[in-house]
Amino acid sequence: MSSDKKSPALAHPTRLQMIFFSWTKDVLIYVIVLNLFVEYSPVVVIDSFTISIFTAIVLKILLEIILKIEHKVSHFFKSYKFLRILFGWLILFGSKFVILEIINIVFGEHVKLGKFLDVILLVIALILSRELFQWLYHRLGKTEPTSKELEDHDNNS
Repeated sequence: MSSDKKSPALAHPTRLQMIFFSWTKDVLIYVIVLNLFVEYSPVVVIDSFTISIFTAIVLKILLEIILKIEHKVSHFFKSYKFLRILFGWLILFGSKFVILEIINIVFGEHVKLGKFLDVILLVIALILSRELFQWLYHRLGKTEPTSKELEDHDNNS
């Protein structure tokens, strides 16, 4: 049973829908990346899948806060390239210690993200995975379906 009408929510998503989609997408990507690290890196340990979901949510919140701070500082020093780069680097570098400590406070022995270098690699993997997914999403949106593809889709529905 299919409907020829498109849902208004699908045609024009609201700001809240876009935020919800973005956070859901990022948390799911983070869960996948975290669990791949758990599986293939002996230093990353998360006791259960459920805890990995909560860890992904905490990491999403922390990374959002860190990136907002970094952007504000970058904007503040926009006319001073050296200071912008220096403080941006200090924030991004120092934030890894904050991430390790907050994860330790929240989850204790249930989550170990490894040492400092392991956290850097994990955060880079999280951000790159998110950016790759975002790039692919936008890339797919740039191509208009052909009339043949639309007919095939209608016939399969």
